[in-house]
Amino acid sequence: MTDSSVAAPRTAFGTGTATRVWDLPTRLFHWALAIAVIGLIGTGLNGIMEWHFRLGYAVLALLLFRLAWGFVGGRWSRFAAFVYRPGSVVAYLRGKAHPDHLIGHNPLGALSVFAVLAILALQVASGLTADDEISASGPLTRFVSSETVSLATSWHKAWGKWIVIALASLHVLAVLFHALVKRHRLVRPMVTGDKLIAAGAGGNVAPSRDDAASRAFALVVFALCAGVAYWISSLRI
Repeated sequence: MTDSSVAAPRTAFGTGTATRVWDLPTRLFHWALAIAVIGLIGTGLNGIMEWHFRLGYAVLALLLFRLAWGFVGGRWSRFAAFVYRPGSVVAYLRGKAHPDHLIGHNPLGALSVFAVLAILALQVASGLTADDEISASGPLTRFVSSETVSLATSWHKAWGKWIVIALASLHVLAVLFHALVKRHRLVRPMVTGDKLIAAGAGGNVAPSRDDAASRAFALVVFALCAGVAYWISSLRI
């Protein structure tokens, strides 16, 4: 599919142009990460450690991919599109958002994205170097000091776990708030890739590239990231 933007008729949500905001690789990343994190929480709480490790490696591959895609991905998936100055966040909270803030990630959504990526990266890193001294030992524990292993284990099993659960819950509540209170549908664009951009909202909005070539490139990037995650998993004794 190579469509970037097509004219859209009047709908229940107004008149505008259906514009490709979220490219397919970004959408697949989003839903794959959501499924993997839910699986991580479930397997961790129930002590299903082999699957917990497998899902952890999957999340590692996904995070590496998102880091790379944040620089080479579609227009609105790049970090440069949603790194906001403090003043922009304040203006958004005061109801004076720039039109572009309503296309991709708004300032609060951007903070949420960076917080989730950062805490998941920390949680995965601590899992790779954690050791419960019973049956679960991360593949990198033999490369770090015993003090680091102890600190990583403590963080991963306590604070880290509950922060991940809290952020995941907050994300769901934020999506519900936007849908029920602000009447902004966030889920549908992350499924279809398109947002209905009202006339005059941000002017002539540049869509994200989402053609066969960019998708093939994303597949290559993810394969490399998955290879790194697999190599790390192979270090486990």
